[in-house]
Amino acid sequence: MSHTTQVPHRRPVPGPSGAVPAEPPRARRRRPTSQQLAAWAFLAPVALYLALFYAYPLYRNVDLSLRDYTVRSFVQGDAPFTGLENYQKVFDDPAFGPALTHTIVFTAVCLVFQYAIGLALAVFFNQHFRLSATLRALFLVPWLLPLIVSASTWSWMLNSDSGIVNALLGAVGIGPVNWLTSPDWSLTSVIIANVWIGVPFNLVLLYSGLQSIPASLYEASALDGAGPWRRFWSITFPLLRPVSAITLLLGLVYTLKVFDIIWIMTKGGPADSSTTFATWSYRLGFGNLLPAFGPGAAVGNLLVVAALVFGLVYLRVQRKQAPA
Repeated sequence: MSHTTQVPHRRPVPGPSGAVPAEPPRARRRRPTSQQLAAWAFLAPVALYLALFYAYPLYRNVDLSLRDYTVRSFVQGDAPFTGLENYQKVFDDPAFGPALTHTIVFTAVCLVFQYAIGLALAVFFNQHFRLSATLRALFLVPWLLPLIVSASTWSWMLNSDSGIVNALLGAVGIGPVNWLTSPDWSLTSVIIANVWIGVPFNLVLLYSGLQSIPASLYEASALDGAGPWRRFWSITFPLLRPVSAITLLLGLVYTLKVFDIIWIMTKGGPADSSTTFATWSYRLGFGNLLPAFGPGAAVGNLLVVAALVFGLVYLRVQRKQAPA
């Protein structure tokens, strides 16, 4: 026979003053405040936009690269899973090596010239001379124009027969150059056009960075006898490192995915001499009568991975440089 022992209820012990302390309130589920609800309301459109236009397309691109899609299976959605076979096809393709080389050269050369010219113009316009604001606004025109307009203009200017560039070369006694139809010059032509388009972007970011540098530093260095070059390398360039880092990162991501300019001017030719990963991916997926959706998506994913790697490197460098 079991006996149940009842524990007597303990009453609160009165304090020194004779008052009985109140029992602690039971834990209640906190309701979101109006500020929290407002924050979620503002965040919801951004999250929905990122999910619809970034996360879902990226998922679909990864799915394309892992299946054997044809036109029929692309519509019906019954493509068989092939794993990394499409990536193997891309790596084994004879066009992979030249496309990789052109992508690296195109990206590196464009970044160097865009940053160097943009920095030089930013320092020049930072002098605040008369009409500096007007001239700075005119330099933004290439950046504001639609890419199809800029690329078509450069195609006309670099035309072998009627282009203004060859006309100017002929005026100084230099023979015509087949800018767009020669394998030796096609990549150079698209690099020139892309540098011209990307310089205003670098100018805007670097000029804004120069505005944040205190003028007192330049005045103190001038009193110490430092010349223009010394002030640039000792004050301007070091203090512009954070802005320069984000400028180069954004320029890298933009240049990796450049497609419009190359396709309009040369279509990646002649003889694939200006083909990059961006144009190669498009040509695999949409440029043939029998599109290769899987390999085309695989090439596009390689560009995404490259941009992601450089983004992570940038974050790591910034974390190391941040003060503890």
